[in-house]
Amino acid sequence: MDQWGRWGMPVAASEQAPWIGNLWSGAWIASMVIGVFVWGLMFWAMFRYRRKRDGGVPRQTRYNLPMEILYTLVPFLIVGVLFFFTVQSQDNVLAKVNDRPVHTVNVIGQKWSWSFNYMEQQNPAVGAVVHDVGTVERIPDLYLPVNEPVRFNLISADVIHSFWVPEFYFKLDVIPGHPNSFDVTPNRTGTFLGKCAELCGTYHSAMLFNVHVVSVAEYNAHLKELAAKGQTGELKPPAWVNTVPSAPANEEHEG
Repeated sequence: MDQWGRWGMPVAASEQAPWIGNLWSGAWIASMVIGVFVWGLMFWAMFRYRRKRDGGVPRQTRYNLPMEILYTLVPFLIVGVLFFFTVQSQDNVLAKVNDRPVHTVNVIGQKWSWSFNYMEQQNPAVGAVVHDVGTVERIPDLYLPVNEPVRFNLISADVIHSFWVPEFYFKLDVIPGHPNSFDVTPNRTGTFLGKCAELCGTYHSAMLFNVHVVSVAEYNAHLKELAAKGQTGELKPPAWVNTVPSAPANEEHEG
């Protein structure tokens, strides 16, 4: 029943998500109310003015100016209301939390996986830029601190991808030569599945990543573990060379 209350959406996991969730629910409710009203008028007209067997041809109405004005203005009003709430939600979701975010992650999208640069050189608990590299054969892990704003800078090494975490109720295109960015504040711990939401080639379905929303202490500990493994410094696209999974020698792949 809880799933029905969210109109099919997953449980939200960010402070920005309710803006999209409320817009989604409101659009469904408005559509149902309008649909029931229109269907009601249609069925009422069909039964109220149905032709009688012994009746003649009914009087033909050429036009009705008030009615024509009404069914011209009402759709404009409906679209205008939806447009207003859409822009309001979009502005709040895309709004930057502040000029200097607490955490910054530079994301590289590349056929067909993701790499993450944690720009934590100003974080006294880490003091370095560390990274995690994903490949088609290895799903990368993205760690985020709960209740702290994170800025994502999205960079593509090749074609258009789309960075999507369903529980954040938000996705943003990753476009070659056009960096995009957005801020998000995760507010629910757990592990969520992220993915590419833009058909980008042969192994598009392999562009997955695990999102771990953890405490600040766990977040810092994970980054120090990456640094201890030598995964320091900022990766630049392309983040890796081998972009296709292992396969029989006679199988051809898109390169």
